[in-house]
Amino acid sequence: MPKLTAKERRKFRIRNKVNGSVERPRLNVFRSAKHIYAQVVDDSAMRTVAAASTLSPDLKGVLGSDKKTEAAKKVGALIAKMCIEKKVLKVVFDRNGYRYHGRVKALADAAREAGLQF
Repeated sequence: MPKLTAKERRKFRIRNKVNGSVERPRLNVFRSAKHIYAQVVDDSAMRTVAAASTLSPDLKGVLGSDKKTEAAKKVGALIAKMCIEKKVLKVVFDRNGYRYHGRVKALADAAREAGLQF
C-alpha cells in the first residue's frame, strides 16, 4: 500500500467517526485552489440532500470579486438555507481532512449563523 499523505490520514480518521444519517446528515466540504464546495449527504440512503458551491447559479452574480474567505461564508449561508428549506436542521460536520481554519471555518461559522446546528 502506498504511503498516505497527512491529509489522507486525517480524512480516513475523520470518516471512521463521522457518519451521516437521516436525522443528522453529513455536511462535507471540498476546497480547491479557486473554489469551495459543500454538500449535505445522507450516508444511510446514499443520497445528496443539498449541494452548494462558489459555482452555484444562486451565487454567480453575488460573489463578484470577493475574497475566497468571503465567498466561503456565502456558500455556508446558502447551504444552510437549502437545508432548512428541506427541514434538515442538524448536521454532522465533515471537514474532509482539511484543518479547521480559514475558508473551512468561515463556511462552518456562516452555516451556524444561518441556523444550521452541528
